[in-house]
Amino acid sequence: MGFWELLVIAVVALLVLGPERLPGAIRSVSRTINSVKHFGQQMQAELNDNLRVHELHQKLKQAEQKGFLDLTDDEKAAVAELKQAAADVNKASTAPKENTTEHHDDSRRT
Repeated sequence: MGFWELLVIAVVALLVLGPERLPGAIRSVSRTINSVKHFGQQMQAELNDNLRVHELHQKLKQAEQKGFLDLTDDEKAAVAELKQAAADVNKASTAPKENTTEHHDDSRRT
């Protein structure tokens, strides 16, 4: 949009909404646009993650078909990345859980 188009929209919005409601409407539209952008970024990140997982899965299949012998650099990198991810998951699942119970101060009770 050009400057003149934005100016026409601003004048029409001022006439329709009035000077009292225009700032609130601008904030509302701004919040909506930001939430749509945030949603789009989240979807893009999730899609990229899914594509990466699919790519790693394909490389792992190729490595398995070769019996993990004579692997290309891409296949070696994919296997190493998957091993690291598995180690991270195992480490996280075996880590001791922190005690999250709250301690109450009984001295304040009367």
